[in-house]
Amino acid sequence: MSGADLSHRDYVSQLFSAHYVWLHTRLRRNLHSDSYAEDIAADTFVQLLNVPTPGGIREPRALLTTIAQRLVYQLWRRRSVERAYLMTLPLHDTQDVPCPESMAQLHQTLRTVQRQLEGLPDKVKSTFVLSRVNGMTYPEIAAQLGISQRSVSDYMNLALRRCSKTGIAPFQDRSSKTRESV
Repeated sequence: MSGADLSHRDYVSQLFSAHYVWLHTRLRRNLHSDSYAEDIAADTFVQLLNVPTPGGIREPRALLTTIAQRLVYQLWRRRSVERAYLMTLPLHDTQDVPCPESMAQLHQTLRTVQRQLEGLPDKVKSTFVLSRVNGMTYPEIAAQLGISQRSVSDYMNLALRRCSKTGIAPFQDRSSKTRESV
């Protein structure tokens, strides 16, 4: 550590000794919370330590107030975001959220299916994903990909044969009823 760093640290230490109680009291009065006031007062001096150019400060209380006020604004922004997030939580149906174990199993199955479909043409993979993951019917897939329904059926058979070689039965075929009725 250089001499300049030590002198800056000593200078901030002197400022801390001289002004911490004053800053803490001021913040506690404004924030109505002793713990937040302590945190922000301490963070103010930490930021002052990180100032790149050490030197004499003509108005230390003005500088400390400015730094502390910026930290208070950050605190308020964080609280605002937290409140907004907490307000949206009741809007989400927690029954629709799968448990972590189910999510892990689903991801593992998807990775396995992806490995099995490697090497197949993109339209075959797209057909499989649109059918099994998105739940689209064969006519919907044909319209989206610009292919015939017969091609959709052929592509699905090709993908399913590839998956069945390893004994994987990925997802249920949601579109079979619609396929049969068309």
